[in-house]
Amino acid sequence: MNKLFSLILASTLTVSTATQASDKLLLKTSTAFPSSLPVLGTALTDFSTTVGNISGGKIKVKVYDPGKLVSPTEILDAVSSGKVNSGFAGAGYWQGKMPAAPLFSSVPFGPEAGEYLAWMYHGNGMKLYQKMYDDAGYNVKVTICGVLPPETSGWFAKPIEKPEDLKGLNMRIYGLGADVMSKLGVGTLKLPAAEIFGALEKGAIDAAEFSMPVIDQKLGFSKIVKYNYFPGWHQQTTLLELLINKKTWNEMNQEQQSQIETACKATVTNSIAEGEALQFDAMKNAKASGVNIVYWNDTMLKTFKTTWNTVAEEQSKADPFFNEVWQDMSTFREGYKLWKDNAYLPFSTANKL
Repeated sequence: MNKLFSLILASTLTVSTATQASDKLLLKTSTAFPSSLPVLGTALTDFSTTVGNISGGKIKVKVYDPGKLVSPTEILDAVSSGKVNSGFAGAGYWQGKMPAAPLFSSVPFGPEAGEYLAWMYHGNGMKLYQKMYDDAGYNVKVTICGVLPPETSGWFAKPIEKPEDLKGLNMRIYGLGADVMSKLGVGTLKLPAAEIFGALEKGAIDAAEFSMPVIDQKLGFSKIVKYNYFPGWHQQTTLLELLINKKTWNEMNQEQQSQIETACKATVTNSIAEGEALQFDAMKNAKASGVNIVYWNDTMLKTFKTTWNTVAEEQSKADPFFNEVWQDMSTFREGYKLWKDNAYLPFSTANKL
C-alpha cells in the first residue's frame, strides 16, 4: 500500500512539475520605438513589468529595440512567420500592406482617447481590427497596449500661414496625415525615430512630425527647427498595438491570455495618464529655448479638414475594407456626438471660465 501511494505521489509531482514548466512563457518582443523614449518607448517596458508581476513571474517579456532583431517595418511579417513571437508598434506602419491599418492607430480629425477606446472595446473596433489581420493572411493576435494623447502636427523651419507655403517641402510624417500632406504638395517620408534628426540636420527633409512635445524634445528637433505647430489634427489619439504570433497565443492557457490582456489595459491607462502629465513642462522648456509654439490658423485647419475628407472618400472607394471600417467608425462617432455635445464643455467655453 505504501509502495502504491509512493508511486501515485511521484506521478502527481511529475505531472505538477511539468504543468508548472509549461505555464512559463517568454515573449521576445521587437519594438518599433526606442525604449529610451518617454511614454512611446516606456509603454512596452511598463507592460513587461506589469505582466511579470501579475503572472508571478511566469510570463516574461524581453524587449528588443528597433533593429536588434528586426527593423520596425519588418515587425508584422516577423511575428506572423514566427521569426519573433511578438512585436510592439502602431498599425499605421502597415499602411502599405493594408490600406485600412492606419484607422486602428490614428485618424485625422479623429476621436480623442475616450471615444476611440469606446469604439474599440465596446463598438466593433476590435473585431474589425483582428479581422483585418486575419483576412490579409497574417498569423497574429492583436491587442491594444498603449494610448498616446495628441501629438504636435509638425516642426517647421519657417512659418506656414497659407496652403501654398507647404508646396515643395519634404516632411517626415506618419499614417493618414501623410496622405493629406501629399495632396497639399508636400513630399512625405516615413522615417524611424533614430533617422529624423539626421535628416533635418542634413536638409534631406524640411519639416518633421513624430510625437508629443516630451518625445520630440528628447529627439532634439528644436535644435534645428523653431516653429512647432499645434493642434495635432492628424493624430488626436494614437493607439499602440501588441502583436503575438497566433500559434504562440493559441498555445497559451486562458489564464495567460487574460493576464496579457489585463496588463495591456493597465498600460493603456498609464500611458495616456503619463502622456498628459509630461507635455506642459516640455512645452515650457521649448519656449525657453526659442521655439515658437504656433496654433494653426483657421484657413490651414479648414484646408487640412477638407483635404482629409477627400482622402477618406478616395480611400473608401479604392478599398472595400477601408470603407467598411470607416463607415463603422463614422456611424459610431455620429451616435457618440449626441453624448459628447451635451456632456462635455466646449474647449472655447472651458478656457474662458
